[in-house]
Parts: sequence; C-alpha cells; structure tokens
Amino acid sequence: MADPAAESIDASSSRFGRVVCYNQTAMHGSNTISAAAPFFMTQLSVANLTYRILYYFLKPLCLPPFVAQILCGLLFSPTVLGNNEVVLKLIFPYKYTMLLETFANLALVYNVFLLGLGLDLRMIKIKDIKPVIIAIVGLLAALLAGAGLYYLPSNGEADKILAGCIYWSIAFGCTNFPDLARILADLKLLRTDMGHTAMCAAVVTDLCTWILFIFGMAIFSKSGVRNEMLPYSLASTIAFVLLCYFVIQPGVAWIFNNTVEGGQVGDTHVWYTLAGVIICSLITEVCGVHSITGAFLFGLSIPHDHIIRKMIEEKLHDFLSGMLMPLFYIICGLRADIGYMNRTVSVGMMAVVTSASVMVKILSTMFCSIFLRIPLRDGLAIGALMNTKGTMALVILNAGRDTKALDVIMYTHLTLAFLVMSMVVQPLLAIAYKPKKKLIFYKNRTIQKHKGESELCVLTCVHVLPNVSGITNLLQLSNPTKKSPLNVFAIHLVELTGRTTASLLIMNDEAKPKANFADRVRAESDQIAEMFTALEVNNDGVMVQTITAVSPYATMDEDICLLAEDKQACFILLPYHKNMTSDGRLNEGNAVHAEINQNVMSHAPCSVGILVDRGMTTVRFESFMFQGETTKKEIAMLFLGGRDDREALAYAWRMVGQEMVQLTVVRFVPSQEALVSAGEAADEYEKDKHVDEESIYEFNFKTMNDPSVTYVEKVVKNGQETITAILELEDNNSYDLYIVGRGYQVETPVTSGLTDWNSTPDLGIIGDTLISSNFTMQASVLVVQQYSSANRQTAENNNQEPVQGKAKTDHEATPFMEDEDDEVEHQYSMRR
Repeated sequence: MADPAAESIDASSSRFGRVVCYNQTAMHGSNTISAAAPFFMTQLSVANLTYRILYYFLKPLCLPPFVAQILCGLLFSPTVLGNNEVVLKLIFPYKYTMLLETFANLALVYNVFLLGLGLDLRMIKIKDIKPVIIAIVGLLAALLAGAGLYYLPSNGEADKILAGCIYWSIAFGCTNFPDLARILADLKLLRTDMGHTAMCAAVVTDLCTWILFIFGMAIFSKSGVRNEMLPYSLASTIAFVLLCYFVIQPGVAWIFNNTVEGGQVGDTHVWYTLAGVIICSLITEVCGVHSITGAFLFGLSIPHDHIIRKMIEEKLHDFLSGMLMPLFYIICGLRADIGYMNRTVSVGMMAVVTSASVMVKILSTMFCSIFLRIPLRDGLAIGALMNTKGTMALVILNAGRDTKALDVIMYTHLTLAFLVMSMVVQPLLAIAYKPKKKLIFYKNRTIQKHKGESELCVLTCVHVLPNVSGITNLLQLSNPTKKSPLNVFAIHLVELTGRTTASLLIMNDEAKPKANFADRVRAESDQIAEMFTALEVNNDGVMVQTITAVSPYATMDEDICLLAEDKQACFILLPYHKNMTSDGRLNEGNAVHAEINQNVMSHAPCSVGILVDRGMTTVRFESFMFQGETTKKEIAMLFLGGRDDREALAYAWRMVGQEMVQLTVVRFVPSQEALVSAGEAADEYEKDKHVDEESIYEFNFKTMNDPSVTYVEKVVKNGQETITAILELEDNNSYDLYIVGRGYQVETPVTSGLTDWNSTPDLGIIGDTLISSNFTMQASVLVVQQYSSANRQTAENNNQEPVQGKAKTDHEATPFMEDEDDEVEHQYSMRR
C-alpha cells in the first residue's frame, strides 16, 4: 500500500482510469470524517465558483448551460489542472474522491427526480405523426452511426466490448428535451411550427432513450459483461414501473388528500417525499438498473395538481443547481483525460467523429423532411436542435465508465464531441434560422377603425391571479354581442427561470373546452384559464382562447407584441403593475412589470390599454344589490384632445347600448386666455382640434337619443382648473371607471403646468393624477394609447423587413372617426 501522502506519485494511468493504492488503516481511522470535511467544503466552493464564472462568461455568447457544465469538469481533468500538485493535495486528493462521488451521485438522483416531478405527461399531446417519424428515424440513424464510429479501427483501442458500443450509441443518439425547450424559448421559436415539431420529436427521443438506457443497464452487469440475471432484472424493473403507476401514485395522492388540511403542506410532507426518492432509487439499483430510474419514476408519481410539487421545487431546485450539481460536473471532468486520449486518437479522427455527431441527425431529419413535405430550412433547424445534449448524456457516459464498458479514451472522445455539438446548436439557430414572414394586410390596429358591428380582437395579459377579475369585468362592460363580438386571447405571462419546468414551456395555444370547465386543476395557470372560460360561458358574444407564455422578463414584451401580431389584435390590455391593498390604496407593485408595460407601449403593433383595477364593479355596488336596486355602472370618459383621447372615446363608445352602463363624456375645452398663454402647446392643440371636433360631433350625433349617455363640456384655463373640475365630478358622482387617453409627452392648454408632476409615464398626466393619493376615489382607471407609426419605429427597425405595398390615399373611404393625420398603412409581416 502506498502512503497517502505520496499517493500522487504512486498513481498509475490506464485506459480505464487511474489506479491508486491507499493505506486502509489511515483511510478508516476515527478522524476520517473530520479530516474529509474541510476538503469537501473546499471542493464544494471551488466547483460552484468555477461553474458560476464560466456560466456568466458564456451566457452572452448564446451558449447553453451544458457548455459551462462540461468546461467546468474539463478544467479539472488531468490534462488541464488535474495533475497540478496544489490541486491534488489541497482540493481534489485521491483519498477523498469517494466522498465527492457520493454527494455528486446524490445530487444527480435528486436532479432527475425534479425532472420527473416537472414533467406532466398529460400535457404532451402529439397530434401529428411527423415528429414521431423524425424522432424514430433520427434515433435509429444515430444508433447505427454511433456503433459504426465506435468500432472504427483508428478510434481508440482495438479490444472493445459490446457493452461499450451500447452505452456509446445511446449517448450518441439522446436528445435533452428540457434544454431544447429552453433554447426555443430563448430564441422566441416556441410558437413556430418548427418549434412544435422539434419539441414533440425531442419528447419521443427522450422517452426512447430512457427505455434503451434501462434495458442497457439490465442487459449488462457491473463488470460490463452480459448479465446472467437479465430475466429477473427486467421483470423486477417492469414490476416496479407497475407498482409506481398502480400503487405509489394513488397511494401518495390518498395520503396528501387525507393529511393536508386547509391546503397547507407542512415540512414533514416534503421530508417524507425526499426520503421516498432515496427508497425508490435503492429499489431500482437492486433491480439492476441505475438509481436515477427510481428517482425519475417517483417524480412522475407525485400528483400533478398538488401544492407539494411547487414546495419541493422551491426547497430543492436552487440548492441542487446552485450547490451540489457542480460536483457532478467535476466528477465528469476528473474521469476525462484528453492527453491520454491523444495517444491513440488523432486530431483527424476526432474531427470525423465530431462532424458525424453533428451531421447524422441533421441529415436524417432533412431526409425525413423531403418525404413529410416539411421545408428544408425547417428540417435543418430541427436536425440541429435534435443534437441538443444535457445531463442525461453525461449520466449515460458515466454509467458506462462505472461498469468499465467505456474506457477513458472513448469516454473523453464523446464528451468533447458533446461539447462541440452544444456550442454549435444555439448560435447556429440564432444566426441562420429566421422564421418565414408571411405577408398579411393587417389593417385594423386601432379601435377607431372598427365599425360599430364588427369583431374586436383583444389580447389581454395577466401576471398573477388577482389581475384577472378587473380585466374580465372590463371585458364584460365592453358590450360583447353576437353582432359585435369580442375575440379575447388571454395570455398568462410566466417568467422563464432555471426553475421553470420543461412541461410548462410546451403549454402553447390551447382553447379551453367548456366541457372541462369543472375539471380544472388548482394550479394558478389553470385557475386563470377557468376564470376567462367562465367569461365565455356566461356571454355568447365572447370567444376566449387562453395561452401560457413562458419568457424571461427581459424579453417578455417581445412575446406580447409578436402574439398581438400573430392574432391580428387591435387592442392589448395590460394590468397596472400596482395592486389595490385592503385599505383601498395601491401597493409598491412590481417594477419589472412596469418596465414590461412601458416596452409594450413603445413597440406594440396596435393600440394599448393599461387597467388600474380598484375593485371595479365589485365593491361599490354591494349595498345597492342588497337594497334590490338595479346595478348601474357609472363610467366617465375624460376627453382632453389628441389621438389617444380619440381612441379612448372609441372604446368608451363601444360600451354604450347596455342597460347596466351609464356613460358620461366630459370634454375639457381651453379658454381663449389659456390658448394665448399656452404658446407652443396651443399650436399643437389647434392641429388636432379639427379631428377632435369631428370625433365628438359623430359621437354626439349617434348617441343624442340615448338616455344612458351624457355629454358635458367644461371650459378651463390651465391644468389646475382641469384637476379641480375632475375633483368636482368625483364629488358629485360615484364613478366606477374612468377612461382617459395617455397623451404621453404631449402638453395641451388644459394640462399646462402638470407635465412636471407626472411620475408615472405609462399612465400619462391625467391617468397619473387619477391614481394619486390626492384623489380618494375608488374608481378604476383605463389609460388608452392609440397605435401610431412613431411608437413602432424601433420595433420595425429591429424585427420587421420592409414590404412593398400601396399606401392608402387621404380620401379613401374610412370610418368617419378616422384621424386625418393617421399614418400611412403598410403591409406588416408576421412571424410564424
């Protein structure tokens, strides 16, 4: 036995790794744990620090986290820092490698458990046979190519075994679905036809890989030879799968239903669940397959609609990904030896294997595309995406190394190939793949351009459940009828984080059928869908389609604008970033949501409205309902002039005709004194005055016999008198909703002196004033901004291609309320 102090000298290299002898007496002394603890803490710190640094440096290069994971391990391989004397003695001494591997494997087990926990098989609905064909053909081609490359004469040592070929080929052909879904989300390709096909194909490939891996583990023993206990191993594994489905899954559901009171889950439930992961992992290990199989199946067995799932993810995910999983990457790197591989594998052979690894799925997918009538450029993109690798690929390689089916040469060779493949996928898609832009004449981008009896397409956005009630109440007040229906696309905005499960990423456009109305699960997204579906069920003039959009906050506004273009919406309805508290005031709100609103207003392809909900139509009229009186919704539209106010008037006008709505339009007219003192503001006001007059005239002419409409004009000298007039309105009437135009950065004679006090740019001067603490009103506020070419200039420069189209003439027949100075219509292109 070699002395531990001289272990680095007595370590010898072989094709199956380094062989090191230890002093058994020293290793099993009473102070082993106390001696290993400082080294383990050092290893934990070094692994996390290295991974984080690499991750943040590679993130701007559009490289997936898997690249940082492999590089983190290879940095401490024997070829780079692994043979350094300081590293061997102070950070990764050989005698404590077993402790490091134990915690790394424990992290891997729980990481795979989270993968199963976040995968809801009910959400995976493959309605087309094309992704199945692409997945099967691509996997078969990869398995055959992998076997051929494995036995290539100049690729490693000549005496190879069948078990190594099996592990090599399975790892060669696997596709990591979670990482693929996140790449599509980052590149805004989730909702394209190509994205849908790639995700479905990845799911099929992932599931087939799991089955092949389990069979591979069962067929071969720990020494890499044929398992004599194969029938018993397969039978016990199948029995455990059936046990999970018929016993564990209903049993866990029964336990939760009978022990959880009031929807509150205690820490005891979490700890017992985590213990169940270890038990199931040990069972599958005894069955002769990898321990991660039991962890994955147990994750699938947890009820999908129970709060315990979210609690476990919150408690476990950050700790695993941020602390323990880097240890697994280090183990992968310590097992690789690039220098030793170079003795038997030339650079040319490495290039051949790596090129084949990249091209085999691309060529097979493009071959399928010809027969499936898929555009070749889409086939190229799908093939590149099918090369996405992740933790599963490293797991398969490490399983092969544990059984000595794969030696250091083949293990290192395929690890480097995975590194190159992962580095190529996302940058290739970001540079080469641009979705086709279908030319569509998208005319009705404002409410003003809609005639009275026409369908109004509205895209509504909600972040959290409390946003829904105010928006649905506003939509009910928008007078949806069969002659003038509302086509509502309800978007639940979910932040894409490292904790976001891949199953949530595949939740795309999905019309919620009425038959499933009573069968909603209790997750927030389903509750939101249920409330919007109720709006459709209770009103024949409303059509609702719910969509879950998962995106990083930094680019969420892009998703909203692209969805609005895709659905040809003419109005985007956003919730204000502050919510009402129990005392009737607005809280501090979410600053990120405020930034999203501002970006949408700057880049929206249609008109935008922001709703400040103060319990609209729910609190104020409770007393009237108890008294048996007819509930009237008092709505005030404040008209100061300009395109935004004309758009707000058009929306308020749409509400007219309902028995429950009482609309008051208050127009503020500057006095002659105000026009003289306003200067440039008066000049701007005069430019819009003619169009404003036409809009007001048409409104008055068509509603003059409607007793539910009241029109009032107030002459004011400046902004202070305007505020005073609004206060008098609130004192004399109890309005439920104020509708105003944004009028951003536009000062008129009736708002002079108020611009400097505007602290909320997305609400404009009057909107900001209405929600300020000086107004004690409980009325909700809807701030409207009309679409204009100026608001879209930045977005068009970045995302749109110029399209030749004939402009409309100034005298072309348009609705009477059309602005004379409205921008020229273009044929805008839509992302597909």
